[in-house]
Amino acid sequence: MTNSQLNDYSRGGYDQFMIHLLTVCTGNICRSPFAERMLQSELESAHPGQFAVASAGTQAMAGDGMEEESAGLLASFGGSSEQFVSRQLTSTMVEEANLVLAMTVEHRDSVIRMSPRMLKRAFTLIEFARILRTIRQDNSPEVVRGSAPAAVQARWEELPALAASYRSASQPSEAGDDVVDPYRRSPETHRRMVEEILPAVEEILAFETWGARQP
Repeated sequence: MTNSQLNDYSRGGYDQFMIHLLTVCTGNICRSPFAERMLQSELESAHPGQFAVASAGTQAMAGDGMEEESAGLLASFGGSSEQFVSRQLTSTMVEEANLVLAMTVEHRDSVIRMSPRMLKRAFTLIEFARILRTIRQDNSPEVVRGSAPAAVQARWEELPALAASYRSASQPSEAGDDVVDPYRRSPETHRRMVEEILPAVEEILAFETWGARQP
């Protein structure tokens, strides 16, 4: 996107800039809310008021709060589970998101079946983070750079299609692209969930820090 296009984009004022991210798991009480709250906190620090991160579940325990062990781990990293309420995933939620970050390949595929137009806008969290690392390491000229609201908005609106084009060049490790389900499992499994989610969140923030800098 050229500087002229960015200027045209920004004429509506700061309030028009909002990127909507949706994290998805099964029950929406462990993995996706943990990812939601961590991403929201980090992105809000980087670009106040510009990102809205929500979550939902393919078989949500609708109306429940965040699971206790996961909420405790979230708090240990400075996050908060206050006012969190589990929601059932709907096609409207999916289609209103700029990007869907699923906790497993199965969740990602459920999103795409619900709305086939999301084929290039739905990834697993781990997959998306790995692709962003590759894009950053390639110093891709296709990424809209800059920290102004218009540049951030344009970067994230164009990013899903760019990330989709990198899929074949960024293969998963032997560990795969799924975040472990800790529901009704041991504290060690909950910690493993965190150990799988946090590096992905950090990689997304590393990409955004890089993208915000002028080349």
